[in-house]
Amino acid sequence: MAGLLYRLGRFSARRHWLVIIAWVVIMGIAGLTYSLFAGTISSSITIPNTKTSQVQDELADKFPSANGGNGTLVFETTDGKAFTAAQKADVKDFLDGIADLDGVKEVRDGFTTQDQLDEQRQKIVDGRQQIQDGQAQIDQQKAQLESGKQQIEQAQTQLDQQKAQAEAQAQAAGAAAATSAAAQAGQQQLAQAQAQIDAQQQQLTSGQEQLEQAQQKLDDQQRQLEQGSDLLDLSKDIRFVSSNGAASIGTVQFTKSTFEVPQETKQEISDRAESAKIDGVEVYVSNDIAQGVPSILGPGEIVGVIIAALVLFLMLRTVIGAAIPLLSAVLGVGVASLAALSFSSLVEFISVTPVLGVMLGLAVGIDYSLFILNRHRTQLKAGMGVHESIGLANGTSGNAVVFAGTTVIVALLALNITGIPFLGLMGTVGAVAVLFAILIATSFTPALLSLLGMRILRKKERQQIGRTGSVQVPNKPMSTWRAVVTLVAGVAVLGTIALPATQMRLGLPTGASEATDSSQYKAYKALEDEFGAGQNGPLLVVADLPKAIAKDDVTATEVTIGQALAKNDDVEAVLPIGASSDRDIIAFQVKPAGGPDSVSTETLVKDLREQTVKTDDGTVTLGVAGNASANIDVSEKLANVLPLYLVVVVGLSLIILIVVFRSFLVPITATAGFILSVLASFGGLTAIYQFGWLGSVFGVHDPAPILSFLPIIEIGILFGLAMDYQLFLVSGMREAYAHGASAKVAVQRGLHAGRAVVTAAAIIMISVFAGFIFSESSTIKPIGFGLAFGVLVDAFVVRMLLIPAVMHLLGKSAWWIPKWLDRILPDVDVEGAKLERSHPGDDRGHRGAHAVAGAAAGEHRGSHAADVEPDANPHEGHTPTHRA
Repeated sequence: MAGLLYRLGRFSARRHWLVIIAWVVIMGIAGLTYSLFAGTISSSITIPNTKTSQVQDELADKFPSANGGNGTLVFETTDGKAFTAAQKADVKDFLDGIADLDGVKEVRDGFTTQDQLDEQRQKIVDGRQQIQDGQAQIDQQKAQLESGKQQIEQAQTQLDQQKAQAEAQAQAAGAAAATSAAAQAGQQQLAQAQAQIDAQQQQLTSGQEQLEQAQQKLDDQQRQLEQGSDLLDLSKDIRFVSSNGAASIGTVQFTKSTFEVPQETKQEISDRAESAKIDGVEVYVSNDIAQGVPSILGPGEIVGVIIAALVLFLMLRTVIGAAIPLLSAVLGVGVASLAALSFSSLVEFISVTPVLGVMLGLAVGIDYSLFILNRHRTQLKAGMGVHESIGLANGTSGNAVVFAGTTVIVALLALNITGIPFLGLMGTVGAVAVLFAILIATSFTPALLSLLGMRILRKKERQQIGRTGSVQVPNKPMSTWRAVVTLVAGVAVLGTIALPATQMRLGLPTGASEATDSSQYKAYKALEDEFGAGQNGPLLVVADLPKAIAKDDVTATEVTIGQALAKNDDVEAVLPIGASSDRDIIAFQVKPAGGPDSVSTETLVKDLREQTVKTDDGTVTLGVAGNASANIDVSEKLANVLPLYLVVVVGLSLIILIVVFRSFLVPITATAGFILSVLASFGGLTAIYQFGWLGSVFGVHDPAPILSFLPIIEIGILFGLAMDYQLFLVSGMREAYAHGASAKVAVQRGLHAGRAVVTAAAIIMISVFAGFIFSESSTIKPIGFGLAFGVLVDAFVVRMLLIPAVMHLLGKSAWWIPKWLDRILPDVDVEGAKLERSHPGDDRGHRGAHAVAGAAAGEHRGSHAADVEPDANPHEGHTPTHRA
């Protein structure tokens, strides 16, 4: 690889215009493909096959009217008074206009919805009065029937007595008298009276039946009324107009879930809300609609780049030299971003993906170009020719750049093993950005260096070419006491910083995370203040019935299930939405007591999913969906794959470092240091963004859970960068050890050689990452902080304090490796030492210098190194095979 890069550097130096033009053409092609094929970028984060998505799929299949996400618009009067009739009309007209947008299924204004709820409650009151009046009428009719029954019974008794008297008289008079005309007339009168009584009895029986039917009907109406009353009682704490009448909720129901709604539709709603001209009324758009795509470069990011430029200038003391890494990094970011976004019409890009690519592209692009540039400058000052120096710098420092970049690329590509599409895509785009940074650093940067020639040096430096003075290098080891104190204190400090990470919670941004002057934040706070925190994250609960129910049983079943839901802790209200067409599922809206990112809501979602409800037909199972539920599912799935990814990255770290350093203990210490850095970074993130410590400094006004995918992303990126710093420092120690210095002196020499490049590289990366801390996006801020703080801890505490202390305490055992393994391991010439030795005439005093670190430090040593003092005993034994 070193030889290949050497030839590439020489070619780029000889054909510098060809290489420069080629990259400009590549940039143009990337821009053309972007303009032709770029699609839209989504602000939503989705993961397939979650519990929420399964419920949404079921709703889409069986209950289309309840499927689709909801977005919220909040209307609030500026004077805090109740809406006037004219303002209500204007709000309704505004919402009616939104209903015509593509992807919008239905729009409901809060006034109409609240009026309907109030009317239903009034109907309950009126219905109870009507039932009471009806019952009074029935009772009156019952009394009349009872009086008529008594009268009939009395008439029947009298008639029976008359019949008995007539029969007795007939028997006394004999047969002749019984057949007389008078007797027959009497019998006929009695028969007519009996018929009259029978007719009255029949009327009474008919009246009784009608009365019983009326009573049954009244009882049914009362039962339905009470069921309706029970449902309204369950939902009494759900309001769509605030109790003071000064705020109203407008609901937009989409045809798809909120995460799948096209960004154009959301943006159009946001634009209309911002430009709405409703006299005396402010219109706020909630986070589920207005969460936009952050700008790739904002003021904070530009400040970060400016700081990086200042660091370059202070290090190189030349404007031209400082401009080359910046130009190379910007070109790499441009090509990588445009090329990646050209596929955004085929693959769903979330808004963070290109921003992450820009972060990495700028940071590593500047550093990688700087490594080669500094090596080249050092060689020029020693008297080497321009083209030969470019080739050798590319083959040595460029080789280290390729290795370092490859570790970052592998760590980022490993994100694909998580099985989470958006996370794998983020890793892939980040890897592409790093790949282009490597390609440009090893081709475009050499071409620029050739074009500038000797002008890369200052005038004073050009006058002193070939006259380099000797530089003293350490020849005494650090004291063991100092190493012990450094190690213990460093681990204690990092452990303390990491403590808050034990309480880290994962989540996705809500409106409370946005800027305080944003529409999303104002909508969130208005809902929280006027309607309760749970209004910001209502849950959609779907009850799967054991079998389809009759139409008349729907309300009763809703009451049974709704009352069971309401018994859960932290449930403020339950609002039935309705039943599916075949009546085998029923949907409810549940208002939790806490906000969408609260611990209580997370617990409630889990409790609801585990809950079952018993009905006459069997057991009802519950599913939960909604924005809050989706956020919980995404965070939970990311948390579940985090240990797997950490194991893969740590395992990869050990294998790579064993091959590079031909040692067991060095990889273990490097990996342990990486874990310390990550945990300390997580602790800082939790303390600031979840606990709110130093919130005023970092713009954290409402502490919230940590961005769900940040830990896994940070592990991948910090792994690659940590291995960079480990390489730059420890390979210098290895080289000094291989050239005869004792193990403990070699630690000091390697640190002395590498600290300048690690310091410069770390400051540049911290500057670039820190610029994103002050982004307008609540998603980007913690990413910028996590990476900046992680680099700060890893470079300045772990790599330059703890690792040298551990290496000193380990002594020669740090480089122990079984002979059989030493024989079979490949000789990875990471820094191109063999290439350097193959150009002895061009060495000019660089033999024995750390390829990257010495170049960046601008130091010249080797034949000028001070003799090792007797207390630093040189190691004995065979010369190590590794000579990097």
